[in-house]
Amino acid sequence: MHIVVQKYGGTSVGSTERILNVAKRIIAKKNSGHQIVVVVSAMGKTTDELVKLAYAINPAPSKRELDRLLSTGEQISISLLSMALQSLGYDAISFTGPQVGIRTSGRHTKSRIAGIDTTKILESLNAEKIVIIAGFQGVNENDDVTTLGRGGSDTSAVALACVLDAPCEIYTDVEGIYGVDPRLYSKAKKLDAVSYEEMLEMASLGAGVMHPRAIELASKYETPIWVASSEFELPGTIIKKGEKSMEGQSITGVAIDNDEIMITIRDIPFDTNITSQFFSQFATKSINIDMISQSAPIDGLINISFTAPASDLDDAKKILTTFHEKHPGIGVIIDENISKLSVVGIGMRSQSGVAAKFFQLLADNNIQMLMITTSEIRISCIIPSVDKDIAVTATAEAFEL
Repeated sequence: MHIVVQKYGGTSVGSTERILNVAKRIIAKKNSGHQIVVVVSAMGKTTDELVKLAYAINPAPSKRELDRLLSTGEQISISLLSMALQSLGYDAISFTGPQVGIRTSGRHTKSRIAGIDTTKILESLNAEKIVIIAGFQGVNENDDVTTLGRGGSDTSAVALACVLDAPCEIYTDVEGIYGVDPRLYSKAKKLDAVSYEEMLEMASLGAGVMHPRAIELASKYETPIWVASSEFELPGTIIKKGEKSMEGQSITGVAIDNDEIMITIRDIPFDTNITSQFFSQFATKSINIDMISQSAPIDGLINISFTAPASDLDDAKKILTTFHEKHPGIGVIIDENISKLSVVGIGMRSQSGVAAKFFQLLADNNIQMLMITTSEIRISCIIPSVDKDIAVTATAEAFEL
């Protein structure tokens, strides 16, 4: 029998009724001749509620203790799902991430998977059990529970699929992957297939269906991922290696990210060592710098603009304060009212004029571009947040998404 890894998100296991529905889907898959490994997220908004509790107790909670707390949400889900399967006459066993051998490294609340010991999983599967595993968590070299960051259950599921040489099925509250978020553009079209490259760009740029690290892993191991509804029997979307037949359209999707800030520093001394030391401070805090723009030097001074996650604003302010103390001549501007609008498509490799069309539609709608970056298959620009809805609609209509 072939192994299949399934993952169910928080909405899919948000109530006892939904957990029973998930159990029936798992049973149907097992009865079709598969060995099943299931990864689940915490129920509904459990993680958000746990975060609120932590900050109500301590405005600056220890990251270690926060990880210990947040990991309990998935433990509730795995236990209840295992009980549901047992109530329906099927043998199931639940494991936390540490129990099943998911080893992690890196900082608390932002850990990465270092390796997985599949011994317990394979033993349980060979004993005809359905294996239920808590996503989002693992154990580090100090035997501390760590979490993988928000959306990390996707990463857990894909990592398990990779080491088990199995396909991965991601079940969520949407019917698949759309070229545009249907909540932002009601006419959005569902994609039948999307390449790893495109999905990685879209996930990194704010498309919330999949976690970027999960796509990175799937691409590395060429593990196919199906994304589909946990409620309806619909075909969903497959994420796989790109094919020539997938290159007909220049743009596959548009993404909008409203959770970034733009920082501009004026009159920095033109010295590579100063710039390097400045950004090294962000690296030590595990702050992911995205778009960076530097002006040409004038009178030995430069201006630098860059974007960073809004969630890291407090740490960024501390770094900027220290930098200003060392270089009192600089000026700092932090803009929290920005959005990053991106278009993605492997068709851009072979079709010209995409950038011109994209920039023209923004100009036609009087939308300012505060920063621009590009890659081979992506164009991103920072725009005022107030214009994000108009920008998404105009882009979707122009590129027939």
